[in-house]
Amino acid sequence: MDIKLINNTNQKSKLFFSPIEDYGIIGNCHTAALINSQGSIDWLCLPRFDSPSIFARILDLEKGGFWSIQPIEPFESEHKYFDHTNVLKTRFTCSTGCFSLMDFMDITNPEIEQDLAAPGRLIRIVEGIEGAVEIISICTPRPNYGQTIPNFTHLGTEVKFGKFILTAPKELQIDEQNNSLICSFILNAGEQLAFTLMTENDSDLPSLEPATALSSTITFWQNWANQCTYQGPYRDQVIRSTLTLKLMTYEPSGAIVAAPTTSLPETIGGERNWDYRFTWIRDASFTLYALLLAGYFDYQQPFFNWIVRTAKVEKTGIKILYPITAEGQIIEQTLDYLQGYRNSRPVRIGNQAVEQIQMDVYGEVMSALHFAWKAGKYDPSPIWDEVYSMLDWVADHWREPDSGIWEVRGGVRHFVYGKVMSWLALDSGIDIAQTLHLKGDIERWCQERDNIRAEVLEKGWSDKLKAFKQSYEEENLDAANLLLPVFGFIDGRDPRMESTINQTLKYLVKNGLCYRYLNAPEGIKGQESTFVLCTFWLINALILAGRLEEAQQWFETLLAKSTPLGLFAEEIDAETGAHLGNFPQAFSHIGVINVAVSLAHAKQTGTVECHHANAANAAGRGGGGFQCK
Repeated sequence: MDIKLINNTNQKSKLFFSPIEDYGIIGNCHTAALINSQGSIDWLCLPRFDSPSIFARILDLEKGGFWSIQPIEPFESEHKYFDHTNVLKTRFTCSTGCFSLMDFMDITNPEIEQDLAAPGRLIRIVEGIEGAVEIISICTPRPNYGQTIPNFTHLGTEVKFGKFILTAPKELQIDEQNNSLICSFILNAGEQLAFTLMTENDSDLPSLEPATALSSTITFWQNWANQCTYQGPYRDQVIRSTLTLKLMTYEPSGAIVAAPTTSLPETIGGERNWDYRFTWIRDASFTLYALLLAGYFDYQQPFFNWIVRTAKVEKTGIKILYPITAEGQIIEQTLDYLQGYRNSRPVRIGNQAVEQIQMDVYGEVMSALHFAWKAGKYDPSPIWDEVYSMLDWVADHWREPDSGIWEVRGGVRHFVYGKVMSWLALDSGIDIAQTLHLKGDIERWCQERDNIRAEVLEKGWSDKLKAFKQSYEEENLDAANLLLPVFGFIDGRDPRMESTINQTLKYLVKNGLCYRYLNAPEGIKGQESTFVLCTFWLINALILAGRLEEAQQWFETLLAKSTPLGLFAEEIDAETGAHLGNFPQAFSHIGVINVAVSLAHAKQTGTVECHHANAANAAGRGGGGFQCK
């Protein structure tokens, strides 16, 4: 584990990368910031998730930029979230006293101002608790991914640089040598002072006083948390996950980012460093499904509206990922001047995977739509023209190879999971069309659906592996196949599925964590760590196989591997437990919700159900409204 910097007053002192698991996240459904337990903002893009960074020390200690608020003298610190919110509270203790730092982004309550964008203010409130503490704020902005050293326009307690405005409770000093803004003062017990950072555009919007904004923001997040209908033993973990998923939604368009960061590595020193600040159709559909399970039934409309506006069926189908706004840039490029997190190069912005065809996305979109419809919370009729075209495309193209769910860059193949999800797309669409008497070539869809299932059972099973394999072409295990019973393709107790689970446990699991696959042709150098969502998938498969006690033990073991704030990155190092990859990861928090709800339902009813059964029952029970203790 890396050594943490505890006194940052001397910027020339040796710097260290904080562990990824040391960070908390705040946001306003427009953008997000990562803050470590020493009160340093090391990642922030303004005004949107996909805007160029203003602070990026998490990707380069010298060039990235940061904003720290700390005692001047050595200190101890710890942070936690204010109850059921995305407001981060850090407590600092030193020899002269202690104080708290409340970090949050001001957010408009949509119940009051539904059509207004959230103010883009990042607010930092310090409050004295005991004694008198000398505090120093060091703000070293480096806009445009560290390429710009800004010119400061000094106006007392307010400084402008580029399109940004920083305000402080005391006069700001410009450190010419380090191109930083310094504010130091003594904070006494009972005193409360505030800093703010915003864009020039936001400065013209009406805004609340910082203390009032804090109260309003706390209310907003707690109202969101209270909508969760899951009442089981893992409620706190489920709520933390729903709060994280909500935070990663871009409110103006309804798009959902896979993660708010770029290029946090899957292995230290490796090149598996990707930009996740876009909407993957797959990730967003899984997010919607998880939130529906947790009882958030009024959340699906913006996402499906975004799908209709954005994901058009073309000759090559729909794209697998999109920018969160129409003007967003997605072309992949490397920022070679940045060192990368713990010297993990390259740092990338944009994502080349946009060029790939991945057949599974159709199943994920249709399963989310099918669930929302079955729950009685969404009418697919107004968007059926787009859905109908999508289903026809799947029926025409499911026999073709693709790049697969894991976006390998080693060439297209016939991935088993992609075939199964094509089956799911048609199966879900057929059910909707038949029930609602909507147009469609249902007879053909039924025939192609049955053809897919027959082919997968013949070509997707490996006698050598004693399991469903990754693709028709290679004899490799793939954790994605653990989802086959989840979506009703095969019964969870089928001997072939039980064998697949056991082989996964034997060959893909290390120290209680599951890899996506091993030794498959990828076209990318280096290895990766265990994939958090795959471990959740394994647990769900155990539930559907009726192995509930085993599943619960796995679940509790995995939850214990979350960060101190209850967050998950994309991957975890099986040897050290360090979190790796972009952070926090929507995929991982989807897994928390899915398993908690599945365990609750299995224990309450004594039965286990696949996706379609869950969807059918959702309307009557409020999604995740289980009362298991």
